[in-house]
Amino acid sequence: MLKIIDVHVADIRFPTSIHSDGSDAMNPDPDYSATYVTLITNSEVKGNGLTFTIGRGNELCVAAVHALKYMLVNKDFVEITRNMGAFWRSLVGDSQLRWVGPEKGVIHLATAAIVNALWDLYAKIEGKPLWKLLVDLSPEELVRAVDFRYITDVITPEEVIKMLEEKFSTREQREAEMRLKGYPAYTTSAGWLGYSDDKIRDLCRDSIEKGWTHFKIKVGSDIQDDIRRASIVREEIGTDCKLMF
Repeated sequence: MLKIIDVHVADIRFPTSIHSDGSDAMNPDPDYSATYVTLITNSEVKGNGLTFTIGRGNELCVAAVHALKYMLVNKDFVEITRNMGAFWRSLVGDSQLRWVGPEKGVIHLATAAIVNALWDLYAKIEGKPLWKLLVDLSPEELVRAVDFRYITDVITPEEVIKMLEEKFSTREQREAEMRLKGYPAYTTSAGWLGYSDDKIRDLCRDSIEKGWTHFKIKVGSDIQDDIRRASIVREEIGTDCKLMF
């Protein structure tokens, strides 16, 4: 029986505020940080997951993971994965911890790191990348991975299962299409505030060389500066690429 025997958590921070990396109008000086969780099992396989913060307060997420640790240690991993939605609810619904974070804030962020680590462990055990693990789940298994507690007035588990079953026959075709075309993504590497003209140009050119076709820039701090940066990006990426704000 595969069991989780310990939970390690690390407070990792990067001084990204020095060069305004990751900055926007609401968060002008972020130090990109992570509460990094490692699930230790009674086998050689480990699960890794993180939650993202922007510096001060990351230690609170670390403390919250420690507070939730008791819900993981000595647990049968198969029992957890059999109903991931129910386990999520137990993590966010602890009868005492919910007083300081009823499904929001620090407790929620800590839960995210733990759940990400659980999914990572699940995928490693199955020998698949996580996206493939999810694709291969049956409609019933996929639905059990979701906590429907607050959304049944809009859609029920039974309705979702019916929707998934109706599309089941084309699943392999859609997977093949995704493998061929990839999944749409964008880059913000050149879009943070505080960058010089030369840096914006260099980052745009680097992204173009790497195949990016969708670019996003942060706006809202200074309209004239926004116009300046948007003009540079558009000049560099041309009219065939998409520019997002």
